Parts: sequence; structure tokens; C-alpha cells
Amino acid sequence: MIKLTTPISLDTAKSLNAGDRVLLSGRIVTARDAAHKLMIEKRPDFVREYLKESVIYHCGPIVQKSADGSWKFVSAGPTTSIREEPYEADVIGEYNVRGIIGKGGMGAKTMGGLMKYGAVYLHAVGGAGALTAKCVKKVETVLCLEELGSPEAFWVIEVVDFPLVVTMDTKGKSVHDEVLKASEAKAKELIASI
Repeated sequence: MIKLTTPISLDTAKSLNAGDRVLLSGRIVTARDAAHKLMIEKRPDFVREYLKESVIYHCGPIVQKSADGSWKFVSAGPTTSIREEPYEADVIGEYNVRGIIGKGGMGAKTMGGLMKYGAVYLHAVGGAGALTAKCVKKVETVLCLEELGSPEAFWVIEVVDFPLVVTMDTKGKSVHDEVLKASEAKAKELIASI
């Protein structure tokens, strides 16, 4: 298990390989569809300091506000990443992002961005949002809450020992592609045997 802490250097990102298991700690930022669209269309500066050499988490958390005004994550499961395919490579380059967390993997455009800019895709376990929320130790701030709503806002959070698997690396290797090819081959084999 590799211990990974943000900020993540270019050399560290390049040292990771598809299949590596990591425990991520440090500051990361949630961002979904509306946030990605905003980052590309308006190129806001307010999020740059939080994303530089950090990680974007494709997550629409369920949050609870305490009486003292602080926030707590109740559920923090990953959302399907492929929806961000039109934006992700450009976001990685524009904001110097070193990692993307989500589920299901991403496509060729994002892979090109990972290779060009030196970032990795980290797969999180789906269906375990309440357990994942336990890795969120602090909500540092929330950006665009009123404009975008809770699931789509930029939640700047601190995580400790968030368990992930590198499934797309800077060298062009994708576990998702390998699984798809193996599945297609097995399907053809099964169909041929009928």
C-alpha cells in the first residue's frame, strides 16, 4: 500500500502505476458536472489554489451542517466519472491537477491529459459512501454552494487514508481498458461455444 499525500509532485504522479493501491491523505476538492463546466467556461481563479498539485473527487456528498456552522460529510461515495470526459483533460492542464478520483474510469481524451500533464486516475469503491465519509476528517470550505447546490459545489476537504486504486496512469495504461478487452474476449468465447 502506497501512502500518498497532497500536494502531489509531478515525479510522484509519474511514479504511480496502474494497479497500485494507495491511501490518500491531505486536501482534495469535490467537483461534478456543473463544477467542471464552470472551470472550463469561466476559468475561475478562486479554485486554483485548492487544485494545484491536488486531486479532484467526482463526488456529490450528503452533508450535514452543525449548530456551530461547521459541515460534516454523511456520505461521500464516488460518482460515475465518464460524464466529465468532455472537460477533464483541459481541467487537469488548466489547474495543474495530479489526480482524479471516481468510479468507472474515463476515456481516451482524459488518458491523453493524464499522460500530457502528469496525473493519474484513482478508482474509489462505489456503494460505500458512509464508509468513505469516515475518511473525510474536515471540511475546510465550500465554494459555489448557493450557485451550484450541495451535490455540485466545490467541497474542499481533508481526507486521511482514503483507500484507492490507480487504474489509469501517466504511461497510458488503463485497468479499465484491460478489463473491457478481457471481458469482450470471454464473451466471444462463450458465444462461440453455444
